[in-house]
Amino acid sequence: MVKVHKKRMKRRAATPSMIADSPWARISQEVAQGWELRRQLIQKIEERLRGKVIVYFTSFATEEAMIADNDAEMIENILSVEHSTGRIILILNSAGGSGLAAERIVNVCRAYSGGQFEVLVPHSAKSAATLICFGASRIHMSHTAELGPVDPQLKYVNDAGREEWISAQEYVKSYERLMEKAISGEAKRLETLVQQLARYDARHIEQLRSAQALSESISIKLLKSGMMFRLSEDRIRERISPFLIQEQTMSHGRMITTVEAMKCGVKVKEIELRSVLWNLIWELFIRANWVVSTHSRKILESTATALRV
Repeated sequence: MVKVHKKRMKRRAATPSMIADSPWARISQEVAQGWELRRQLIQKIEERLRGKVIVYFTSFATEEAMIADNDAEMIENILSVEHSTGRIILILNSAGGSGLAAERIVNVCRAYSGGQFEVLVPHSAKSAATLICFGASRIHMSHTAELGPVDPQLKYVNDAGREEWISAQEYVKSYERLMEKAISGEAKRLETLVQQLARYDARHIEQLRSAQALSESISIKLLKSGMMFRLSEDRIRERISPFLIQEQTMSHGRMITTVEAMKCGVKVKEIELRSVLWNLIWELFIRANWVVSTHSRKILESTATALRV
């Protein structure tokens, strides 16, 4: 009989670092696109840009994801704990939302940065998100990133009973054209014209005019108190007309490129494609955009905080 001597094996308790490094944990992070994957990218971007980085992404797929008032409060909750003063870079990707909420976000970021507030657009910052960009001292964009017109949008029900979005400017102008025809007597059949005008509510038209004026006012105020402080309000209005007047872009969703923004006098620092910084930003965009496209409506993240809505 052969005796086999067994060595006593000491069992080692699994530590948190071992668990985090396990294949299961890594795969789970990849599948769920956990914050830890993005946190490392945020940290590397902070090191390269030498400032506090906040990631703010909203979904393009749902109306509930639009920029809203409480977003400014969530950003302040992060900054009040993690940042005293100095440069803040907001990495922003959003289809837009409330212009007043955008103004509040700018106010918070300016206050906590001591005026050193910058925005980085990895892909798209449209409508109210463009307003946030107007409040920055500088916008970081690649040649493929885009801003957009800031004219308000509204929902209406078409003849087929489906809800659609239309520019407030287009809606008001269609009403004004019909009124001009009615007053001038240009229309051949007044009855048809009256039927068309009956689809409009004059009170709603006034609300839309007020919304247009508000969007323009916020744009000029933010630029006048920031990157265009040397210009008069009239000059600013003239410079940024492609953002304000839809006839120039032909569509609310049409892109305003880095080059076009620069022509308007907007201060843009172009990020070189295929640079180390851009590779980090693009990976962050892919991961964060996947989250707001599948799991959440919004994310607000830093190196120390991860908020999902």
